[in-house]
Amino acid sequence: MRTAAATATILLLAACAQPAATGAAGSSPSSAPPSLPSPGGADDLLLRVASAGGFVTPDMRAGRLPTTSVYADGRVIFLGPEPAIYPGPAVPNVVVASISPERARQLVTEAGAAGLVPGADFGRPGVADVPTTQFTVGETVVGVEALNEARADDPQLTAAQKAARTKVKAFLTKLDDLTNGFQAQEAVPYTPEILAAVVSPYVHNDDSVGRPRTVEWPGPALPGLSIADGLKLSCVTATGAERDAVLKAAKEATQTTPWVWNNEGYAVRLRPLLPDETGCDALKSAS
Repeated sequence: MRTAAATATILLLAACAQPAATGAAGSSPSSAPPSLPSPGGADDLLLRVASAGGFVTPDMRAGRLPTTSVYADGRVIFLGPEPAIYPGPAVPNVVVASISPERARQLVTEAGAAGLVPGADFGRPGVADVPTTQFTVGETVVGVEALNEARADDPQLTAAQKAARTKVKAFLTKLDDLTNGFQAQEAVPYTPEILAAVVSPYVHNDDSVGRPRTVEWPGPALPGLSIADGLKLSCVTATGAERDAVLKAAKEATQTTPWVWNNEGYAVRLRPLLPDETGCDALKSAS
């Protein structure tokens, strides 16, 4: 009897020592609320929604703007509507509105409640060459592949993964409703402290009619510093009077305009830097 009791005790201790079960991604989603930056500057980023990857050119990846960014002081900076024309304007329509700092931090809590936490498992649907929706929530970055493109009946997703993706979509809809509500009155054009330019050699499109109109580049010397190994892709930044001169000249340009510097033609993708971005390094990892 003593031997049987000892054996039972050993088995019980062994069971208690087993590690907790993990999800398909190899880790369990955290139940803790998202970690917020310590109270500090107004430019502290609390929440961001952006696209990453996908079947796009390197200059498009480097110059791609986040859809929505929320800062500690309550600023909400997001992409406004663009005219349905081709080629589009040279400068993207970035706008800014404000909510209270308390509401900004509440959005982070709501994102955590929607499942945007470390270790979350959203699966990998059977869709290729589409971007990942990337969420920055406090100090956590979570990506959801093909969030809007995956089929509801995708066989590569489990029921739990589908449910997790549904919660994230609902949160994203709430965030879209917030920014859409700003459009009518509160949103104003965002003027960046720093304007970046993603630069590559200009290549004439044989499908275009006639010679495109060129615009003289009034900013810093092109092509600037390389931001992609093995590619002719570089970046410069402009502030103050140079920034203002580029923005003025851009009113006469489009996304496909050849910019001329020192008798050389360049393709330039203008990219306003956001308050938490300080230079071309912010674009280098995306290129």
